[in-house]
Amino acid sequence: MVTPSKPIVIIPADSRQIGTHPFQAVGEKYINAVERGALCVPLLLPSLRDGLDIDALLESVDGVFLTGSPSNVAPHHYGQVIATPELADKLDEKRDATTLPLIRAAIAKAVPILAVCRGFQEMNVAFGGTLFQRLHNEPGKLDHREDKTQPLEQQYGPSHEVAIVSGGLLHKIGGVEYATVNSLHGQGVDRLADNLHIEATAPDGLVEAFSVQSALGFALAVQWHPEWRIEENPVSLAIFRAFGEACESRQRQRNKVP
Repeated sequence: MVTPSKPIVIIPADSRQIGTHPFQAVGEKYINAVERGALCVPLLLPSLRDGLDIDALLESVDGVFLTGSPSNVAPHHYGQVIATPELADKLDEKRDATTLPLIRAAIAKAVPILAVCRGFQEMNVAFGGTLFQRLHNEPGKLDHREDKTQPLEQQYGPSHEVAIVSGGLLHKIGGVEYATVNSLHGQGVDRLADNLHIEATAPDGLVEAFSVQSALGFALAVQWHPEWRIEENPVSLAIFRAFGEACESRQRQRNKVP
């Protein structure tokens, strides 16, 4: 077997209905960010309800990247019921069944993991946290959703500032105490899981980034979308570079290279 020259990063897919057929889909911007930002080989992983040997899978890869998605984590995973009927159409139970155990196993095996948007929310839920299902209806919270009537450049444009915790993982990676980020999410962290450490917050106090305290490897999650035009944003590029370096270190260990 030929060993790839670059680390392998798995990207779990969304299970979506496109037209009349079911598809497993991953946005190209996420694939490109792993390839060009993290300098790794992206490997797309279908989201299945069962039949996936997660332990064996993780022994063969060097990192996990959890993407954003139009879907939400099903509320029963964090002890709630669906708040409104329209939210029932935005679930992806196959992805939940894949990513939630994958997250816990990756942390246990010290496999580097980076998560954005839905992936950020998945990580909180995976460790016992809860979510606001309709963040814009919460007292004192900003409306963090994008204006879908605008072009993508505006939807993904700068939205608000985040305060980065001094001395934390994100601060060490980005080298700044404040960053302006995009904002395209209708849900967000309500109760942060006990095992997670806040790395950045929005002006309304919403948790915008966290790391995993018990992780022996790289484990960072952000609520915004750093994959969007990462070459144009130094902090976004630094996040993916740091993830890629952690994956490279994992690859060396996995292949027993000094």
